[in-house]
Amino acid sequence: MTKNIGLDVKAPDKECNDVNCPFHGNLPVRGQVFTGLVISNKMSATVVVKRTFEKLVTKYERYQKRQSKLHAHNPSCIDAKEGDIVKVAECRPLSKTKTFVVVEVV
Repeated sequence: MTKNIGLDVKAPDKECNDVNCPFHGNLPVRGQVFTGLVISNKMSATVVVKRTFEKLVTKYERYQKRQSKLHAHNPSCIDAKEGDIVKVAECRPLSKTKTFVVVEVV
């Protein structure tokens, strides 16, 4: 049974028994939601997501391209691979660097 996590995302087809899954476990999601590219899935149940965005430089009245990497939990029911575009949502800290969870493969 999948639960409604409060975001406009499609629930995964597979079932999992991961405690830190927002759909099948008891992990609440809140805060920011990003879309990014998975650049690494070599860690167990973790992916590295690259997020590109534009920042306004007010002195020159132009936008500057920037990027950042963040670690996100990858539940076994979603199972994002390298090269996938994913949607990640903020959650409570799961480890020293993981405060996001993958909620959908776009």
